[in-house]
Amino acid sequence: MDGSNSSEDRLQIEVGDRTVSAIKTSPGGPSRFTFVYAPGAGSNIEDPFGQFLSLRLACEGITTVRFQFPYMEAGKRPPDRPPLLQETWRAAIRVARSDNGKLIVGGRSMGGRVASQVVSQGTQVDGLALFAYPLHAPAKPTVWRDEHLPDIGVPTFFCSGDRDNFASPNELNTVTSKIPNPTVHILSGADHGFAVLKASGRSRQDVWDDALEAILGWLEAASFG
Repeated sequence: MDGSNSSEDRLQIEVGDRTVSAIKTSPGGPSRFTFVYAPGAGSNIEDPFGQFLSLRLACEGITTVRFQFPYMEAGKRPPDRPPLLQETWRAAIRVARSDNGKLIVGGRSMGGRVASQVVSQGTQVDGLALFAYPLHAPAKPTVWRDEHLPDIGVPTFFCSGDRDNFASPNELNTVTSKIPNPTVHILSGADHGFAVLKASGRSRQDVWDDALEAILGWLEAASFG
């Protein structure tokens, strides 16, 4: 599909007595999927990887809605408490659900982790796409954030670098063995931020393109009911 006809619309999502900003990127024709994307803890609605995915997915007939959490909307640190992060995700899903096609949710690092929490708690979606899932803090490698993952009942896509210090490939394979219908894609040479060493011979763009092709392949191959 020709991505030159894609469009971007600015949205406001109501979260209780707050609002957060969102950007909806739509293809020029019918949409096969809607992907709701949240960034990692240190980023916002202008997350470069989220921007890249949104524009490239539009070329494939996929709508993307990316949003930021209330603390980023207010220009504050640290992240909001888990109940507010989860409430924001549920509000974003309600906004995106009005579109046609299958509904996929996820994001980078913390954004994807909170998406997986709300899905494990019963929020209805068709699939999860988790980039750089933060299984544990680098300083606490034995304290895993995986207790909710076995409760996820939809196809789940994990895409992480083989130098990610928040989850090694072996750790991801261990935890996903407990999840129904997982797919794991490992990005060669990439760290948690998808950066690569110069000696690897790869660029950040190579990693992003790899991640894009992987999620497109998963969307085509997975059974979403």
